[in-house]
Amino acid sequence: MHILLIEDDLDLGRALQSALKVEGLTSEWRRRAADAPRGGDASLVDCILLDLTLPDGSGLDLLTRWRREGIQVPIIVITARSAVEDRLAGLDGGADDFVVKPFAIAELISRIRAVLRRTARQASETWTLGDLVIEPRRHQAQRCGAPLELSGREFQLLLELAREPGAVVAKGVLAQKLDPLGEPLNFSAIEVHVSNLRRKIGAERIRTVRGVGYMPAS
Repeated sequence: MHILLIEDDLDLGRALQSALKVEGLTSEWRRRAADAPRGGDASLVDCILLDLTLPDGSGLDLLTRWRREGIQVPIIVITARSAVEDRLAGLDGGADDFVVKPFAIAELISRIRAVLRRTARQASETWTLGDLVIEPRRHQAQRCGAPLELSGREFQLLLELAREPGAVVAKGVLAQKLDPLGEPLNFSAIEVHVSNLRRKIGAERIRTVRGVGYMPAS
C-alpha cells in the first residue's frame, strides 16, 4: 500500500517514512502545497497524511479541493492545531481522521490501517471474499484454507482488486499502484500478472472489463 505524506517538518517526515517502511508500506513525501498532486493523480495513492499548516498554503484548502474533485482516497489530517474548530473544519471538510501533534507514530500507523479497512469495507485485519482470505499486514492469502504462493506483485494485485468489491479497477491505476515508486508498468506486464493470479486463485475470480480493466467476480 502506498502512502502520500504532505508535511513540512523534516524530523517528523523522516521518522514517518522510516516507520511506514518498517510496516511494509511505501511512501512519497512532499513538503509544500504546490507539490501536492492534482486531480486524478491524488487517487493513485492508498492514503494521504496531510498537515494543515504548510509553508506555502493551507492543507485544508488541499483537502477541500480534492473532495470537490471527487477524490475519495482516505485522508488523515496530522496537525499541531488542537482547537475543536480546527478538528471540525477538517472532519467536515472531508478528512477521515484527525490526529493532533505530538502523537505516537504507532497510533498513527494503527489509524492508517483502520481507515484502509473501512475503505475496503472490511471490519478486521483479515479480509474475506468468499473462499478467499487475505491478510494484508502479513502479506498472506488463502483459498479454501490452503495458503497461496503469490509473488509480491500478484499479492498487491489481489489487494487492489479486493479493496472495493464490485468496482472495476482500470489498467492504468493498476500499472501505477503495482510499482508506486517507479515507472508505471506497461499493460502487457499487467496482463501477465493477472494471468498468473487467475491461475492461482481461479480464472473465474477475476473478470475482464474490455477496454477498461478488471474486477473481482461476485
